[in-house]
Amino acid sequence: MSTLVTPPSPDAPRWPALIPIAIIALPGVIRLAGVPLNNAWIIFSLLIGLMLTGMPVSISLGLTVLTYLFTMTTVPIESVALKLFTGIERFEIMAIPFFILAGNFLTHGGVARRMIKFASAMVGHWHGGLGLAGVVACALFAAVSGSSPATVVAIGAIILPAMVKQGFPPRFGAGVITTSGALGILIPPSIVMVMYAVATNTSVGALFIAGIIPGLILATMLGFTTWWRARKFNYPRQPVASAAERLLSFRDAIWGLSLIVIVIGGIYTGIFTPTEAAAMSAVYAFFVAVFVYKDMNLKQVRKVMLDSANMSAMLLYIITNAVMFSYLMTSENIPQQLAAWMLDKNLGVVAYLLFVNILLLLAGNVMEPSSIVLIMAPILFPVAMKLGIDPVHFGIMMTVNMEVGMCHPPVGLNLYVASGIAKMGITELTIAVWPWLLTMLVFLVAVTYWPAMSTWLPRTLGMM
Repeated sequence: MSTLVTPPSPDAPRWPALIPIAIIALPGVIRLAGVPLNNAWIIFSLLIGLMLTGMPVSISLGLTVLTYLFTMTTVPIESVALKLFTGIERFEIMAIPFFILAGNFLTHGGVARRMIKFASAMVGHWHGGLGLAGVVACALFAAVSGSSPATVVAIGAIILPAMVKQGFPPRFGAGVITTSGALGILIPPSIVMVMYAVATNTSVGALFIAGIIPGLILATMLGFTTWWRARKFNYPRQPVASAAERLLSFRDAIWGLSLIVIVIGGIYTGIFTPTEAAAMSAVYAFFVAVFVYKDMNLKQVRKVMLDSANMSAMLLYIITNAVMFSYLMTSENIPQQLAAWMLDKNLGVVAYLLFVNILLLLAGNVMEPSSIVLIMAPILFPVAMKLGIDPVHFGIMMTVNMEVGMCHPPVGLNLYVASGIAKMGITELTIAVWPWLLTMLVFLVAVTYWPAMSTWLPRTLGMM
């Protein structure tokens, strides 16, 4: 079968194809013209300009670094190639592919269905029972997956059709799952926390433990919003489950729930590091999905492993380019200049944290969480340290910002995943999530200005 290629019309405009070339040539033109311009403006103009052409963020990062280094500096190409490899020679980065693999085994291995059944038996008799069960199930699955989109897929694909069948409005169910799925990156383990740790040299174990209390508080707040709206509009409730039914559902879900104890308990007791915990969780999830629940056969394992490898490769490519970008920022003293400017303006902790929140929420409109953390953390972190902000608290605050960004347009990953499950347009889904999104913004204020919420538990356990 031949492929027919239509030649471009002679009248078609050719300027869009020239945009990347013009952007890449910009630093050289500026240098030749002798225009005095701050290096930070050149770098970020390059990055934003390349992203506006539709390039993926990872490629935009790499091109920005290479263009700036080769036109504005005399850095040898060997050092750039060396940085590409040494930048990801971090033991902690190995946790990312393992957590992705574990999450995929759990998503396809029947764990989510059993968690929903257990959550429904516990809270299904309250107002909006299935909606509350969705929040609880998302919190439980978040504690074993480390990914928000994976949580939305695993829980939403099962519970959304059930909610519609029971008489819930589709918007209500979609709003619950879209926002509750964001717990996947706050309740440990969390891939976003691992990336923050890599970017700032913060303890992954301390971040994981620090995310427990904020995660439980946010899950409670989202559950309260769900209950309140269900009570207000008189949405369906389920019959009260008997003690035997609850015990049976717990026994059925115990293999999946045990992974929470293995990961968090193992890290806290020092049996293994967070990276070793990720590897352990992947092996355990494979065993449960294939040999215990038997919802996955050995033929399906190959596809799960290939999908996990694809996702891991994408994230590692972003990390590689982001590490180079961070190296460029540091070599040009941009974080130090920002810190000096902040201190000169006498901006205190309160004003700085407000500035960071606004900046991260705006970044969430155009980038996905991994890119935001890897780009912004090396720039914002040194200023936070100068102001005496705890690195663990700062990491949890950034993670909550990423949660909010995943639930609003135009690039909220949870929105796109949930829209595919709910067969609902992005605009309609954006309207559906606003009560829960408002709850998340209130929580963001609380976690920003109440550091003890994040730091009390790891400090009490001696991890800080």
